Amino acid sequence: MGIRDTTTGDTICNIENPIVLESISFPEPVISLAIEPATKADQEKMGIALGKLSDEDPTFRIKSNQETGQTIIAGMGELQLEVLVDRMKREFNVEATTGAPQVAYKETIKKIAEGEGKYIRQTGGRGQYGHCLLRIEPKARGEGYEFKSEIRGGAIPSEFISPIQKGVKEKMENGILAGFPMVDMKVAVFDGSYHDVDSSEIAFKIAGSLALEEAARKAEMILLEPIMKIEVSTPEEFMGDVIGDLSAKRAQIQGTKKRGMITVVLAEAPLAELSGYATKLRSLSQGRASYYMEPSHYNEVPKNITENIVSKAGKVEMPRR
Repeated sequence: MGIRDTTTGDTICNIENPIVLESISFPEPVISLAIEPATKADQEKMGIALGKLSDEDPTFRIKSNQETGQTIIAGMGELQLEVLVDRMKREFNVEATTGAPQVAYKETIKKIAEGEGKYIRQTGGRGQYGHCLLRIEPKARGEGYEFKSEIRGGAIPSEFISPIQKGVKEKMENGILAGFPMVDMKVAVFDGSYHDVDSSEIAFKIAGSLALEEAARKAEMILLEPIMKIEVSTPEEFMGDVIGDLSAKRAQIQGTKKRGMITVVLAEAPLAELSGYATKLRSLSQGRASYYMEPSHYNEVPKNITENIVSKAGKVEMPRR
């Protein structure tokens, strides 16, 4: 019989002997597409279809970009997203168009810096006043985000610390360098001031956002890109072409191993360089090579490529060093 209310990762057991097995850890999506319905009639149907597909596949994510109004779908690879869009058409009768894949870059900092945020508005009657000083520090790759209050002596009342944190978090989610989320950094609020009448939560939230932006611009911001672990299985005669092509894609060749008559090339390469790799590999090997790819880690984007991404995003100029 069908089970309606279960999802991937649930444990099914005897009610008299309950047990919960260790949950599955799913990696974060590394590639995304902008998707929109072909007609207005498809708008609502697309939302329902995406919701059902997301319930089935925990590695498939849906989100809305507040700035562009676009619906963004994200997953572990181009093929996965292509199959899901095709299923929408076949199973849910929803026509949709997709944009070019957008790699999930992230932003971070390389050095410690401080920034000041001050928001003052006086428009007759009660005004708005928020003022804080933040210090940001880089953390090791993959360690995530940490917020800490170092306020002593009541320079900022405790009820305004949380709004500062919210302002910082929102700014990090929207990015500063090129609009990508900021990661792997510690943020500490260490000083500030307030007004007995005019200070409010919204004023301190805006002040926190402004302070983070000022500090980040001093902290040598960089972009991080997803690096994929690749195993290419190819006949020996095509191994040179495969390795040469991977090297041209900024790949680091880790080594090779024999598997019967097949040579397996082990490499790590930036996801941004691997768009359409399946087609390229088929043409290189007369259709006889195949590959397996999985997310490995994030690494710093080379400076020239970062400048190109930032200029396309139209956010800020890269600092000259």
